[in-house]
Amino acid sequence: MLISFFNELRSARVPVSLKEYLTLIEALEADCAGRRVEEFYYLARALLVKDERHLDRFDQVFGHVFKGLDLMPETVEAEIPEEWLRKLAELYLTEEEKARIAELGGWEKIMEELRRRLAEQKGRHQGGSKWIGTGGTSPYGAYGYNPAGVRIGQKESRHRRAIKVWDKREFKDLADDVEIGTRNIKVALRRLRKLARTGAAEELDLDGTIRGTAEKGYLDIRLRPERRNAVKVLMFLDSGGSMDWHVKEAAELFSAARSEFKHLEHYYFHNCLYETVWKDNARRWTETTPTWTVLNTYPADYKVVFVGDASMSPYEITHIGGSVEHMNPEAGATWLKRVVEIYQSCIWLNPVPREHWDWTASIPLIRRLMGGRMYPLTLEGLDSAMQALMR
Repeated sequence: MLISFFNELRSARVPVSLKEYLTLIEALEADCAGRRVEEFYYLARALLVKDERHLDRFDQVFGHVFKGLDLMPETVEAEIPEEWLRKLAELYLTEEEKARIAELGGWEKIMEELRRRLAEQKGRHQGGSKWIGTGGTSPYGAYGYNPAGVRIGQKESRHRRAIKVWDKREFKDLADDVEIGTRNIKVALRRLRKLARTGAAEELDLDGTIRGTAEKGYLDIRLRPERRNAVKVLMFLDSGGSMDWHVKEAAELFSAARSEFKHLEHYYFHNCLYETVWKDNARRWTETTPTWTVLNTYPADYKVVFVGDASMSPYEITHIGGSVEHMNPEAGATWLKRVVEIYQSCIWLNPVPREHWDWTASIPLIRRLMGGRMYPLTLEGLDSAMQALMR
């Protein structure tokens, strides 16, 4: 069964290696799972899943391979206080249903009865009111009904009243192809890391403390600066116009970047980069910064990230005076080429879904100017973008 589990994970594109599988076997031989299916689930997840994005696939494969093993007969346990169950009963159960639960004697009696029936039952059962099976009214099994049931081997909840639900998946929002929130963006941005020790010496240097104590014969506590992300990022954020449709995604990305990168500078532009940028959208007409000043201020070791939908008239990119807001003396393409020439690590993040890029003539044009380094604002796109920036 474990070999089947390993193969199913690989088939579902969860990147598990043979070494990790052998580590799981060693952990099971050492009885690290405690002979409980839930402990085995968390043990396997900890050893086999290296990226949060694969947690949902892992849950689906686990539920498929180990279907029917939700509760082991020798170790049926529950940590739900009985008073909680009574409160739930008051909310959802009829007086007749409450009486039926009382007749069984509450949660402990239900679990005792489950152990006994699992020991007595010899085969699959469907329908009825006693054995553990499907389609009946027993408190145990799947696809039936009982107000105080234990669901075993059922794909999903039907009446939302099972006391114990094994196949509840909590990571559905972590797929590669979905638009993402601030938390998941942070996970993706952490791939862009170059750690260095900076700041005051306030972190315990355990190795240095042990070495110093051994040398001096008394406790010699030593501190060192914390390791921080030394990557420097320069962001250009498109604002206004068609970007109003993508304000939420852009704001989440910016919020995540602010928390992940100590060295982060940002400027706004509209549609395409021209001769000026600005820091505050409310003062964009009165307080601007020459783009040349920005390019001369931040050295070439900065990682440059453009964020915008790249959706505009092609003339705004290719022609002098093509801007919809002012008479630009140089084409937007000229400024983008300058940025790409100065900063080798330079990407464009686009909140428009990749399958729609060819629908707008300006998007392929911007993409070519960026040397093909345009990525969608999804987890998969951010992962590829961070790898490109680290080259």
